[in-house]
Parts: sequence; C-alpha cells; structure tokens
Amino acid sequence: MFTQITKGIKVSVQTTFEGTFFKNYKMHYAFGYTITIENQSQDTVQLTARHWDIFDALKEMETVDGEGVVGKKPVIKPGKSHTYSSGCLLASPIGAMRGYYHMVNFTSTEEFEVEIPTFKFSAPFAIN
Repeated sequence: MFTQITKGIKVSVQTTFEGTFFKNYKMHYAFGYTITIENQSQDTVQLTARHWDIFDALKEMETVDGEGVVGKKPVIKPGKSHTYSSGCLLASPIGAMRGYYHMVNFTSTEEFEVEIPTFKFSAPFAIN
C-alpha cells in the first residue's frame, strides 16, 4: 500500500494486476487501483478535480485531468473517508501513476492540492 498525507488529508492506494488481453493486435496489461481518501483534518473538504501522470515502460508519460473521481465530487467530513476503485491500461507489464486532487476547504474556502503518492504497477510475471 502507498500512503501520503497533505494538509490532514491521507491518501492510500492499493493496486492489483487484472490480466492481459489483445486489442488492435497489441498486448495490453490491465491494472486496478483502489484509493481511500481520509480526512484527518478538522474541516470538511470537497474533492473537485484530479490530475494524473501515467508512466508506462514502453510509452511516453500521459497526463490526464478531469473533474472529480469516477463521476463524483465527494464531500468528506472530518474523521470520514471516501473510497473508490478505477483502472489503467498499459502497453507494458510495468508502470506507475502519480498525481494530485484539487480540494476545497469548506471552513476557510481555501483551495488546495492533495498529493497522491506515486504507486507502481507490475504484473507478477514481470517481477524478478
């Protein structure tokens, strides 16, 4: 598990290898990840956007920006958490992701970024 805390917001990531498949005559490697965002601060916050840098051993880095996470913009009260799962397709059996969430503090109206720790993907057969 990969974990990072920024301004009282703890982000934990667990990854899984989902399998391989052919698409457009190329092998693809499917990975899943589950992220838990835990509010350890004293203020209610809302996740409004995300930014991802996706690293694939056989391709150039890809950047993805978007609103919320999996169609939601969760409001997380102090002591509560939000968990969601998503996935990533890579051209190689090894890669990684990192990024940040854009958040709003409901008490101060401050907007801030919460770092998502770099987490690695590796198919079991690719590990030496």
